[in-house]
Amino acid sequence: MPDTDRMTPRATGAGWSVRDGLVTLDEPAVVLKAALDAVFTRWGAEAGARQQSYPPLLRVDDLRTLDYFRNFPHLGSPVARIRPDRLAALATSPYDVTGPLAATALPASDLADATHLLPSAACYGCFVHLTGSSTDTPVLVSTVAQCFRNEDCHDGLRRLWGFTMRELVCVGSAEAVRTHLDRHRERILAFGASLGLTLDRRPATDPFFQKDGARTVMQLLAPVKEEYLHTDGTAIASTNNHRNFFGERRAIGHAGRPAFTGCVAFGLERWVHALGDLFEGDLTAAHRAVRRAGERS
Repeated sequence: MPDTDRMTPRATGAGWSVRDGLVTLDEPAVVLKAALDAVFTRWGAEAGARQQSYPPLLRVDDLRTLDYFRNFPHLGSPVARIRPDRLAALATSPYDVTGPLAATALPASDLADATHLLPSAACYGCFVHLTGSSTDTPVLVSTVAQCFRNEDCHDGLRRLWGFTMRELVCVGSAEAVRTHLDRHRERILAFGASLGLTLDRRPATDPFFQKDGARTVMQLLAPVKEEYLHTDGTAIASTNNHRNFFGERRAIGHAGRPAFTGCVAFGLERWVHALGDLFEGDLTAAHRAVRRAGERS
């Protein structure tokens, strides 16, 4: 990975550093990120969403039911334990931080089979949690998670291995999901405009459904995902209509039928990137703008 993976902001004393797709945020970026999340969390609360937090790992067998390894195997970050029979050898092996014996990885032979993955989206935990449930009224959930995507390249805050995602999830009828997504489409564009961000709303091409399935035809006719792009092409938010896919796969019911689901997703570090770009690295000014715009949104 070239050293372009490290990004130094133009403003002195404010910013972040990135190495191997993993970011360290300095205080002005932390404050800006928290202010953005507070705006999106308030949107969820105003819509009636209940805040929930889910486990930081997802089971492989749960993800298999969602076609994860058919559609997104390239994004997966498995979590594996060290084999018990290798613990003693690891504890006694020589280790020199700077010399030829420096260890940069644990060999696969030292690891047990992976039964869990790090989440690549915040909403997966919600749908696993709701498995087998049923409701006659829409369910709205606000959740945030550290998410991980095994990208083939990293690019500052634009494309990270580990990042923070806030999601506002709706579970219910097809109409309830459409209303949820429409409301937040307008809110995202209005909030961006009040900040001075020019956001380009475009259909995304993520292969969410099986490529050979009937849902793929519907996805081509009516895209299930739309992204909101900063002027440099960074997708900082998305609206996602899963139709009744999760309802069918996880036995989530609404009014006696498989529930429809949809979510609004915000990549918080990507918002920091876009505002850092807009305000030429002055994250304190960006924070003031977010607070003003948030009060009007």
